[in-house]
Parts: sequence; structure tokens; C-alpha cells
Amino acid sequence: MNDHEVDVLVVGAGLGGLSTAMFLARQGVRVLVVERRPGLSPYPRAAGQNPRTMELLRIGGVADEVARVDDIRGEQGDFVIRIGRTVRGEPFRVVSESFDDMVAATAPCTPAGWAMLSQDKLEPILLDQTERHGGAVRFATRLTSFRQDDDGVTATLEGPDGDYELRARHLVAADGNRSAVRESLGIGRYGHGTLALMVGVIFEADPTGLLETGTTGWYYLHHPEFTGTFGPTDRPGRFTLFVEYDPEKGEGPDDFTPERCTRLIRLALEAPDLEPEIIDIQGWEMAARIAERWRDGRVFLVGDAAKVTPPTGGMSGNAAVADGFDLAWKLGAVLNGQAGPGLLDTYEPERRTAAELVVAEALALYAERMAPHMADVWDRSVGYAETLLGFRYRSTAVLAEDDDPARVEDPLEPTGRPGFRGPHVPVLRNGEPVSTVELFGDGWTLIAGESGDTWAPAAERAADELGAPVRVFRLGTDLADPEDRVPARYGIGKSGASLVRPDGIVAWRTDEAPADATAVLGDVLRSVLGR
Repeated sequence: MNDHEVDVLVVGAGLGGLSTAMFLARQGVRVLVVERRPGLSPYPRAAGQNPRTMELLRIGGVADEVARVDDIRGEQGDFVIRIGRTVRGEPFRVVSESFDDMVAATAPCTPAGWAMLSQDKLEPILLDQTERHGGAVRFATRLTSFRQDDDGVTATLEGPDGDYELRARHLVAADGNRSAVRESLGIGRYGHGTLALMVGVIFEADPTGLLETGTTGWYYLHHPEFTGTFGPTDRPGRFTLFVEYDPEKGEGPDDFTPERCTRLIRLALEAPDLEPEIIDIQGWEMAARIAERWRDGRVFLVGDAAKVTPPTGGMSGNAAVADGFDLAWKLGAVLNGQAGPGLLDTYEPERRTAAELVVAEALALYAERMAPHMADVWDRSVGYAETLLGFRYRSTAVLAEDDDPARVEDPLEPTGRPGFRGPHVPVLRNGEPVSTVELFGDGWTLIAGESGDTWAPAAERAADELGAPVRVFRLGTDLADPEDRVPARYGIGKSGASLVRPDGIVAWRTDEAPADATAVLGDVLRSVLGR
């Protein structure tokens, strides 16, 4: 890679930035990540990967590794979510009794499972995969300024050896909630704003006799002296306690001394004699904000730079990975000559709509678990499973066939309509069981009915003309559908076809084969690719 010229410059090596880089590098895009810190963050922060994220990480080639790595359940057993006065007291409510509950709720919708890695375990995996595919990361390097023109972005970077300029065709701002890139572009934000000011304490303690044997999890605490959360990290014996503070009462992060934090930990665990080892104390803001624009010319926002989500529900880090994937497959298609620049115009409408769903759901969970006085926000959510797996994209990269205004559908009853995820249907490929969802990811995919013998040659000719390969799976030939569920789930009948994007989203479908399938499919591809 040229030291002073790349295709994409990513600012920030968090989940959003590293995801973007990894998915770009796998497409052969020259990508460089710069990070002002000397290395990756050592703090656990966002934890948990939902099935939609695992679908994307499978495409990225790291899902198996993520599933193998020890997670925050560690050796302590099952994972629960409870609301109560203290960790050891009788809970007011049990949100999830076991990790299996979470898996069972989504298993009918996807072959992907859940993982529970904390952020400091996931980021090194993303970094390794980025470098394995030719991407690069420079730590202790800060973006000091940039300017755009019609052909690209010129960035001034400050590294260990001084200042230098770098030329990129596109810049991705993944520099967090207080994004300097976003601020320099004058992009405002909307939403609820600040929800609570928190102090996070990382500490180590022997949990013997303090925590229920065979169980670990996340606890939302409503103690008479504080409101907060308690949970594990990726290391056995290391935990976190997050506590709200109120500046109107004269409180600030500096008031949370090790002595005060020790007292709060003892209260949370009902352990007056506990001597925890305090590892770190940090103040932070819990907020809900969405950027008014996610693109400014050749600059794009991802992750917390684009939206800030309450941690309730564990969706913030997952949304950052999804931002990275959506932007990466589109940038890759444009840079590789498969798509026109108009495809990049679809990034904001798709991901901002998804962000609004995620923020609304996280707000509802925050109100339910931590702030009952905010019950008015509950009606704005559409449901957890719907937010994760039932969302609908609307943009020029989707050829909608209806005017249904619904933002989501029940993922247990998928329709296969354009804009929604391709439904999960168990099929056989070469005699081996596989999900239709596992067919997606490497470019465009066409699932054709058993009588649709014109689709394969049509896809080959359209791909040759446009330079955008389309893999075809014909029922009865390439796939066996023992329960005959695919035609109905995908709405393709016996001779139709469903065109699925690299992200597993249905772009277009028909329930019959047209007289000239080549012309029709070519027109569809030109439309959704911005050609």
C-alpha cells in the first residue's frame, strides 16, 4: 500500500471503524485506519453480538472465531438479565432467565446464533482480519485537518514521526460520539439528548458467596442510594458497576473516589466486608442522538459518530458493525467499478432509518429497566426482534413492489419482500443442510424457482455486461427444498426469482419468468447499482 495514497481513510479504530476496514479489505480495497490512541481500547464497553451481527461477521469470515473465543459468561455459567434493588436481592423482574432464552427467541429467524464477546475481545479479531486482507492500521496517529475536492480527500495526519499528508478517495469518520470530523463539517444531531451522566467502575473481586452459582449476567439496580448497573467483563473475577450522578446536586466524576466506589460496590453486592481492587474509574454520558446527515461529499459517518444509543439492549456496538458493513459493500462496489456513485447515496437513508429503530428500542428498554418516569417513550419502539431482524431498507438500491409504510415486519413471519432480509429457510446444497441466509454475502445472489431455467444464463450475460457477478441457485438443481418452503417464503413461485444484495437484503423479486429475462435482470441490476 502506498504510504501516502489509499482508497479509503478510516478515522478511528473502534467497532465501527474496524468493521468498515475489515469489510473493505476483504474486497481488495486499499484501506488505512488511523487511531490517535497508542493501541486498541483495553476496556470491555459494548458487549454481545446479536444474530444479525453474526450474519455479517460470517460474511467477514470471523463469525466462527468470535463464537470460539471465551465470552463474558466466562466460567460463571448462564447469562441472565434482572432488575432489582441489589445484585443478590430478590429481583423486581427477570428480563431473561438464561442465555438459551435469547437464542430460542431468534432461532426460527436465522441460522446465526448469539455471541457475548466484550468490545476489547472483538476489536482485535476485526483488526487481525483487516490486516490479513491487506488493510493497515496506524496507531498514535491523529487526523488534524482535511479538505475535499471532486476527486477525493486530502488529509493531514500527525504521527510519531511528525505531520504528513495522505490522499484518499473517501474518508470514513468513525471517531466516536464527540467526532471531530462531524463537528468540522457542521453536522448537527437530533434526538432525546442526554439521558444520564454515569461513572463507570471496573474492579476485581472474589465472587465466591456473592453471586449465584452457575449464573452471571447484567443487573439493573434501583438501590435507595443510587441507580446503576452491574455486570461481568471478559475476565473471571473482574466486574463493572455503572452509577448515575447528578450535577444539579453538585456531583461530578471526581467525587467518585476509590473509597466511595468501594462503598457503592459493597451496597450493590450486599457485601459490607468486601475489599474490591479498583482498576479504573471513568465518567461518561448516556445519550440518544442521531446525526442529521451521514454523508458530506466524500466523507461518511459510522458508529457513534453517526448515532449514539443507550447501552440498554446491547445494540450500540452491533449497529456500528452494521454501519460498517453497509458502507463497505457499497464503497467497494463503486471503487471496483461494479456500481455507479449513486449507490453511495443509499447509505444514509438505509442506515439512518435503522438507527432510528435501534435508538427507539434502546430508549424503551432504558425506560423500562432504569427510568420508569420515561414510560412515554415505550410506544416508539417496534419490538426487539423486529428491530434486529425485521427492519426494512428503503432506497434506490431496493425496488419496492408495494407502498406499505411499515418500518418492520415480524421476523417469525417473513414476507421476502424487497427491502427486508432474505428469509431463513433450511435447504440442502450438495446434499448438505444449509440456510438460504448462508448463501448470501459474496456479491449478488439470485434464488430461482425450479422452472426458472432462463435465470442462470440471464444472470451470466447481465454480469458480463455490467461486471457485477451474480451467483444463481435454482431450486431442484442447485438447492433441494425438502419442505417446499422457499417459493412461498421468497414469493417467487415456480419460475420467478429473488435478487439478494451482498448484505442479505432482497433488492427485487418476481413470481414469474419474463419473456426476456436477460433484459429484465440487466435493467434491475443497473437500477439498484446506480448504473
